[in-house]
Amino acid sequence: MNPKELLEKLPLVAGWIDRALAEHGPRARSVASYRFPRLGGFYSEQLLSAARVVAVDQVPAPPLSSFGLVGFEEFENGNYAGITFGDTYFARSDQALSESLHFHELVHVVQWRHLGPERFLVAYATGFLQGGGYRGNPLERMAYSLQEHFEKGRPPMDVESAVRRQLDAVMARMPNAG
Repeated sequence: MNPKELLEKLPLVAGWIDRALAEHGPRARSVASYRFPRLGGFYSEQLLSAARVVAVDQVPAPPLSSFGLVGFEEFENGNYAGITFGDTYFARSDQALSESLHFHELVHVVQWRHLGPERFLVAYATGFLQGGGYRGNPLERMAYSLQEHFEKGRPPMDVESAVRRQLDAVMARMPNAG
């Protein structure tokens, strides 16, 4: 699938995301409301207050194949602990109190903010296809690498700045991602 085909399908994906957020939005709460002890050392209070979380039994994934997007079966069928759309992410209920999961999803919130919705979606899809799936996606590799830093109890850092710097480098290596 080429970037032009992805761009043509973006309105369908964006519409699905908008509907999912509208449906679940009333149950969303701020990340700050969880009062996790360590996240504030890595993320700004502004981000923790603005980012929203919806706890759900099953994390929703857009039905990409029904939109004519091929090669995303692994993504559609994944049993993920979380998924991020803009400044809101869904956390599987059994993982909703995992500070590490919130750390990971907040990396994606920063990615969405830095790239904007269209560039994020194209970059994520391109990274998924070129990287050979979910774990090979450069945006996921970035989130997991930073999450590992967090999980190992390493010193706090400005994750938001680090993500922006890393994203700029990743995007420079992914010319087809926009």
